[in-house]
Amino acid sequence: MSLKQLTVFVENKQGALAQITDTLALHNVNIRALSIADTRDFGILRLIVNDIETAKKTLTEEEYLIKITDVVGVKIGDEPGKLSKALAVLDNAGINMEYLYAFMARTEKHAYVVLRVENNEVAEEALVREGFHLITDADVCKL
Repeated sequence: MSLKQLTVFVENKQGALAQITDTLALHNVNIRALSIADTRDFGILRLIVNDIETAKKTLTEEEYLIKITDVVGVKIGDEPGKLSKALAVLDNAGINMEYLYAFMARTEKHAYVVLRVENNEVAEEALVREGFHLITDADVCKL
C-alpha cells in the first residue's frame, strides 16, 4: 500500500529547481508533496506526484539522476498531538523513521504526511491497528 516517492538529485545552483518543476509542469505532472535538503554542491529533492511514471520518464530523458522509493503516506487529524501519536505508534513498534514531510494539500480536518521508515509493511500495520488511515497512490491523484 506504500506510496511511490521520486527522489531527484539536483545541482545546487540558481534555477536548477525551477527547471525540474517547469519540466514536470510541461508534462502535466502535479506535485502533491515535496521536500528538499541541500549540501554545498547538490540537493536531494523528494516528490510525491500524481503521475510517477510520466515524471520518471520525463526527468530521465532530461538526464536527471533519479530514484523511486516506497514510502508510507498517513492521514493524520489536523489538531495538536496527532502527529506525536503517529510517531509514538512507530516508536512503540520498534520502527526507526529516517525522515518525514507533509503534503502541500490538506483537507479541513486532516493533514497528510509522508514517512520514510525502515520497514513499510510493519509501519503500515502498526498505524492501521491504532486507527490511522493510510494514503494510496490513488488518493494522491484525487488531491
